[in-house]
Amino acid sequence: MSFVSIALTLNSKTKIEWIPFPQIINLEEIAEGGFGIVYQAIWRNKKVAVKKFARSENSNTYFLNELRTHCKCCDCGCINKCYGITKDPTTEEYMLVLQFADGGNLHEYLKNNFSNITWKEKLNILQQISMGLRNIHKIDFTHRDLHSGNILHFESNLYKSFQVADLGLAQSENISNNEINGVIPYMAPEIFIGSKFSKASDVYSMGMIMWEITTGCKPFSNVEHDYKLIYEIIDGKRPKITEDTPECIAGLMIRCWDSDPGKRPSMDEIHKLLSKMKNEEFNGADQKRLELIGLKKLGPEYNEKPHSKAIYTSRSLSSYSNKFISLTKQDRQGYITREYEFDI
Repeated sequence: MSFVSIALTLNSKTKIEWIPFPQIINLEEIAEGGFGIVYQAIWRNKKVAVKKFARSENSNTYFLNELRTHCKCCDCGCINKCYGITKDPTTEEYMLVLQFADGGNLHEYLKNNFSNITWKEKLNILQQISMGLRNIHKIDFTHRDLHSGNILHFESNLYKSFQVADLGLAQSENISNNEINGVIPYMAPEIFIGSKFSKASDVYSMGMIMWEITTGCKPFSNVEHDYKLIYEIIDGKRPKITEDTPECIAGLMIRCWDSDPGKRPSMDEIHKLLSKMKNEEFNGADQKRLELIGLKKLGPEYNEKPHSKAIYTSRSLSSYSNKFISLTKQDRQGYITREYEFDI
């Protein structure tokens, strides 16, 4: 039995199927990330995304991780749907066939529509993302690579939806390895000093996505993503919360990116809190939002020019972590000295 067929037996109720490669037509490359290439194609008269993992010693692992997570989450809401798997007969590479996101990713949506996105809609987006992550955590998996490029946007005449995607690094919270991959601004500080990925580190990433939805900007886009930024994040540096952010959102955001993983809320608590928030709590927020946009103080078009070495594709960061871990305890303490104050 092949490793693919083994993976498919993980969930007897899975709706994921084997798709013969000739059934997939009109393949066209649309994106390349840190761990693979995504194509758009046609299958059964509908547009789909076909994901091929980059050739590496870990490519089979990433493929299996994503497939395994989709098998366990096949009926979960707010997670990108996997229709099946296929195999390129020429390269003999396995690929995933996924639901196609006609609206691109979350950051693209924010960038193109920010001025028109009300606080009510921002809350709805956060509720959907939190539901997807809560469902991943319910099966005791962690995402491990959460950022706005991995949240996909779907739009029809009836609704807008946002789904958690790119599950290639997702796996059981109990599984630990020495490999660190991701995007620095979204990664929890404890990961860089030797802690394993956890549900709490996903929650930290969720806090950064919350901030991005409030501003339309990627966190720390104006600085180089290197050792210096990592040191500052470990030391408590966080993005500045905008003046229009309601206190209920700001307070939750701060809890999510707390330096102590034990003080962060669970995804279940986050989803419940977001679901209970009332429109009255946002009454003045939209007026303030429009005022700040009018003053050119809020929105991606008014943000500082991105640094040329701000990197928002997932990549290996093990060398950064290893360098920091190798420092003596006394040297590390020189960086971890304070908690930043946040103005709400």
